[in-house]
Amino acid sequence: MNIAFFLIPKKEVVHLPITSTMRQAIEKMEYHRYTAVPLIDREGKYVGTLTEGDLLWKLKNTPGLTFENMHRLSLTEVPRRMNNKPVHIYAQMEELVSLAVEQNFVPVMDDRGVFIGIVRRREIMEYCAGMLETRNFGKTVCSS
Repeated sequence: MNIAFFLIPKKEVVHLPITSTMRQAIEKMEYHRYTAVPLIDREGKYVGTLTEGDLLWKLKNTPGLTFENMHRLSLTEVPRRMNNKPVHIYAQMEELVSLAVEQNFVPVMDDRGVFIGIVRRREIMEYCAGMLETRNFGKTVCSS
């Protein structure tokens, strides 16, 4: 199965340039109600995932940092706890499934390493559920 079938293209994915400020990140994440977003460098390459927790820990551990002055701090200064591993567009479904165990989404890159979108855990789980259903010919997999 080609993972491009599951791809949510970059233009439909909320993401941030790594040069954004903490305040820009918080406002964008709040507006879209996301707890994590991909970070992209100037060349369009995926550089990591920013989480609400990353922002909270930076706020807690930076004396004098408040919401009012967060616009002065670049995301390059925010340590990231999670390392969402990306895959190339030609990755196999097995690789996506193994990453989805630990990640809510899997960033996808093209042959040049440029971020082209994500595959969400939801689509991976739906695919796996469909495979189980097909394999079991509609029989109930779990019984009570």
